[in-house]
Amino acid sequence: MALDPSEFPVQAAPFEQPLTNFASRVKGGQARVVAIGSSTTAGEGGIAPYPQRLLADLRIKFPNVAIEVINRGVGGEDAPLELKRFEHDVFDLNPDLVIWQVGTNSVWQAGGPSFADTTKAIREGVDQLLGAKRIDVILMDLQYVPAVLTPAKRQKADAMVAAISQIAYEKQVNVFRRFALMKGWHEVARISFDRLVDPGDDTRLHASDWTTDKMTWQLTDAIFAAAAPHGT
Repeated sequence: MALDPSEFPVQAAPFEQPLTNFASRVKGGQARVVAIGSSTTAGEGGIAPYPQRLLADLRIKFPNVAIEVINRGVGGEDAPLELKRFEHDVFDLNPDLVIWQVGTNSVWQAGGPSFADTTKAIREGVDQLLGAKRIDVILMDLQYVPAVLTPAKRQKADAMVAAISQIAYEKQVNVFRRFALMKGWHEVARISFDRLVDPGDDTRLHASDWTTDKMTWQLTDAIFAAAAPHGT
């Protein structure tokens, strides 16, 4: 179930933009979401990934709507490679809402895409999505986990989070601010990384079952609130 703010003091920031296309489709009785990204989207370590959970949670929020959530995650990828998949894995599916989980691998992987290449691809991808005229966009930023908080990576992680936020502001799309949410869980709610991170992941990169469940409910609530003013 969703988190009770009185019991859990850290909530995700609400979306700044309405999800007008998604809301219109929901009002018509059916809607399709495509989730594209890397291992958080695809699933890792036997933990049910967020798109699978999002489908169940959205069906609770919108009980009379035929909602689909299509998972197009590929572990290890980042924006430049994901952008190459857009035609087949996004546009061919005719989504009403696209959630693009992005940025982490550019920070974490040695020899991965550069910061400049990653942010350039994110801009181009958002432009393509908006160019379709019928797709709402949510960018999901980095997870706040030890793997991207090392002295060698923390500055780049902060810069990537800021860049994603800036792109979203310029393009007027939403950001699910996962980094800030998990940071608040750790620093304000005092939830340990042992609980936030998958205990079977030696890289200390991937979220635990607990985190994935709570994060998905926060995402669901944000989607519901951004769609609700438009007749859902």
